[in-house]
Amino acid sequence: MRMAVSADLRRQFGEQVQENVILAPYSSARIGGPADVLITARNRDELARAAEACWNAGESFTLLGGGSNLLISDKGIRGMVILNRARATEFRPGPQPVVWAESGVVFSNLAHRCGAQGFTGLEWAATVPGTVGGAVYGNAGAFGGETGHDLLSTELLTENGKTWISAEKMEYTYRSSILKRGALKAVVLAAEFRLMPGKTEEIKEKIEQLSSLRKKNQPVGASMGSMFKNPPGDFAGRLIEAAGLKGARMGNAEISTVHGNFIVNKGETLAADVEALINLARDTVQGKFNVELELEVELVGEWE
Repeated sequence: MRMAVSADLRRQFGEQVQENVILAPYSSARIGGPADVLITARNRDELARAAEACWNAGESFTLLGGGSNLLISDKGIRGMVILNRARATEFRPGPQPVVWAESGVVFSNLAHRCGAQGFTGLEWAATVPGTVGGAVYGNAGAFGGETGHDLLSTELLTENGKTWISAEKMEYTYRSSILKRGALKAVVLAAEFRLMPGKTEEIKEKIEQLSSLRKKNQPVGASMGSMFKNPPGDFAGRLIEAAGLKGARMGNAEISTVHGNFIVNKGETLAADVEALINLARDTVQGKFNVELELEVELVGEWE
């Protein structure tokens, strides 16, 4: 049953509310069917109001930021999808510099902006796809850096209102948090990250080195990855490659020939084809190496 747009939402958000919107353009892999209702939140106050309107109406919703860690089904998402475009930032210089950012800020862009301001600490994030909110939610990391290490605190919206909590209370583990595990129901509104004074040219050089490494070792274009979490003491990409699966295809979805833990959209790809490759990788690695691969990407929407 498809959700109807309430008069209250129309009154609050006007043209920011759209119906039957294809979500593929909002996914890094350019895959996914329609949302019944899509509401665009332009700042954290609108993000909070949209979430509260759903909670008050007893409606569930899906929060969509950069769409880099979600596989949206071909049938799409029933109910409300809130598109997070809250992108304000603020630098707070001092002996302990801090950057405050709304959760819709693109994390890689934030890292570049920190460097341009002469602040170091987030260079690793310059290669991370997705938004600040997604990074806080999933403890995103790369090149030895991790969100939970550099996060000071995050502003959350719960059904009891807004609250700031420390990074420690997010209970971070590898690519997970209290939010991702479902132990706390909340929306990430904003975050504060600790920085350090640095030299702009040195920071720029480090970002360029990390970006070059990423381009060399990961596919470009419409893709999803990392698909699986790295198992203890090993790498999902190594296992998938050792299983002979690099280049395997289902429809127009392909396990990357560059990195085995990425799936590439070769054109007009179906989510069902990506799901088939996920199952193929899991089953083959389990059969050959007795290792169970755990998804890092979340499957959302209406699946059979």
